[in-house]
Amino acid sequence: MEQLWSGFGIFLDFATIIASALAAWFWYQASANQIHRVHASETFDYHDLNRVIVAINRNAIRNRRAALASAVAAALLAIDVGFASIM
Repeated sequence: MEQLWSGFGIFLDFATIIASALAAWFWYQASANQIHRVHASETFDYHDLNRVIVAINRNAIRNRRAALASAVAAALLAIDVGFASIM
C-alpha cells in the first residue's frame, strides 16, 4: 500500500512538470505570432483589419489555454504538497 502512495506522489510530481511545460509552450506560441505593422504610406483596408482581428483571437485562445494549464499545474502542486504533508 505504501508503494501505491509513493507512486501517486511521483505521478503528481511528473504531472505538475508536464502541465507547467505545456503552459510555457502555449505562452510561447501566443508570443511568437506578431502582427504586421502598417506604414504611413500604406492603406489600411478590411483585409488588414481582418488579419488583426484573427491574430488577436488566436492569441486570446492560446493565452486561455496557457492560463488553464498553469491553473492545472498549480492545483497539482497544491495536491502534491498536501499529499506530502499528510504522508
